[in-house]
Amino acid sequence: MKQARYTTGDPKVDERLREMVAELNPSDAQMVFEMMTSALELAKDPISRLDRKIANTALKEMRYAFSVFAPYRNVRKVTIFGSSRTAKGRPEYGLARDFSRTIADRGWMIVTGAGPGIMEAGHEGAGGDRSFGVNIVLPFEATANPYIAGDPKLINFKYFFTRKLMFIKESEAFVLMPGGFGTLDEAFELLTLIQTGKSDLHPIVMLDVPGGTYWKSFDRYLREELLNNGYISDSDLNLFTYTDDIEQAVEEIERFYRVYHSQRYVNNRLILRLNVMPAAEQLQALSEEFGDILEGPIEPVEPSTGEIRDDDVVHLPRIALNFDRIHAGRLRMLVNRLNDTVV
Repeated sequence: MKQARYTTGDPKVDERLREMVAELNPSDAQMVFEMMTSALELAKDPISRLDRKIANTALKEMRYAFSVFAPYRNVRKVTIFGSSRTAKGRPEYGLARDFSRTIADRGWMIVTGAGPGIMEAGHEGAGGDRSFGVNIVLPFEATANPYIAGDPKLINFKYFFTRKLMFIKESEAFVLMPGGFGTLDEAFELLTLIQTGKSDLHPIVMLDVPGGTYWKSFDRYLREELLNNGYISDSDLNLFTYTDDIEQAVEEIERFYRVYHSQRYVNNRLILRLNVMPAAEQLQALSEEFGDILEGPIEPVEPSTGEIRDDDVVHLPRIALNFDRIHAGRLRMLVNRLNDTVV
């Protein structure tokens, strides 16, 4: 059944809106029309001023953040999470700084908060030119750290949820350092989004100092309390890795994109865009090994109409999977095998 067009329900108002959109001549006219319709519907709805204020502020924050990130769409980025309370003299600070410097030297950009601690270490290591500051305005952190303050890539947010969206949407990899409630909140939200398919697959690295127990204890908790009680599946543990070695952390991230490039759903089939196409016998072997999460074989395909319309890496080869959309951990294993298969 075809879904009805989203409108205000008033033909005269809809016509005026369409005329305004036509004057703007955006590339996504229908989408802009619907956004303007939502704004007018919020004006009519029997809701509070606070409700409208939340919607208004969130939209403004997202619009500005999108515009800041837009010029860097083709540069891979890694988000770093960790404690703002980590003092400069602590080994975790040095580890975050050195990791950021190492991966920035490989061409990546750093996305992290703009406060002190691990966030400041990330900006110090990468340098301002290769850093984004995704700041949350708090009463006890009045200014950004000196490595990102005044930079045009510093973005201030009132709401955590819009800030989290940018952390996750704009990055291709994630590194978590030891931290408090906020770090654990970000770790579990990131894992949940990937586990449920609300986010694409990405490498998640939990990085600790040599001899550190923070992420080992986290992993043990997941296994003893979540896995043993059936709250997660064994394959879900493949969604992340932990290490105390910077080179291993960088290798885990870069290895993920060795063959795999990106993903998109087209007509309910998962399309993996690749840097190089595997041989037919390699695809057949993958189809057999991961038959428990696939319906039918993995097949090479051409770019879809939607991908061509969006100019969505149409130059890359791609394969199609009839993935069950449930077992994200197994899908991550498939990508790992894909990256190891092509020599």
